[in-house]
Amino acid sequence: MMLNCIAVDDEPLALGLICSFIEKTPFLNLKSSFSSGIKAMEILHEEQIDLIFLDIQMPDLTGIQMARLLEGQPGSGKPRVIFTTAFNNFALEGYKVDALDYLLKPFDYEEFLKAANKARVYAELVSQATPVTTSEQEEYVFLKVEYQLVRVAIKDIIYIEGLKDYVKVHLENTDRPLLTLTSLKALEQKLPAKIFMRVHRSYIVSLDKVNSVTKNSLNINDQVITIGDQYKDAFNAYLSKWM
Repeated sequence: MMLNCIAVDDEPLALGLICSFIEKTPFLNLKSSFSSGIKAMEILHEEQIDLIFLDIQMPDLTGIQMARLLEGQPGSGKPRVIFTTAFNNFALEGYKVDALDYLLKPFDYEEFLKAANKARVYAELVSQATPVTTSEQEEYVFLKVEYQLVRVAIKDIIYIEGLKDYVKVHLENTDRPLLTLTSLKALEQKLPAKIFMRVHRSYIVSLDKVNSVTKNSLNINDQVITIGDQYKDAFNAYLSKWM
């Protein structure tokens, strides 16, 4: 799979190095390079760009600001971002704007290629996931975990716990939950409603994994989860079908 990409950096030497790395990578196609984020935004309305190698600290429009603008654009064909920066204090910000990776300057071609391969794998997963049937969509959900797109089987999800900025997805046959930077509401929209139910502002449960129920809580794999007041009517309506 060939990825169309651009490079954006206000430092000429850094920009030249990134462009040379792109040109020697067989699956990357360099469409153009820019020293300004504002100028780079223009090409996105004219060309199909799959990947942006993006400097963070630039005078007119920072890389973080540009990435946020890209997130707000409509449509599913948004380019993915790999940040390039000389400062290591932007890693969390990069993760929050859903960057694929984060290259700390100075980096060599081996590091560059590792990041580029993440973009290639992501693009291949997306292309494979797009033309699926409804039944297939209900078998898996894709989660962003530590700069990777991870496919998780719906049947393996026990319950989902919402934290401040993250969501913990608890799975069968593992004690270590997956941690993904998203909201509980956004993840709820990806899950089939006939299998999962929001029972608390901080919890979604897999209904077929529930072991027992009391008036105000449920037990799922020895985890007691309180049923929130605003969710009781929906949960009781579900229970009434089996009583």
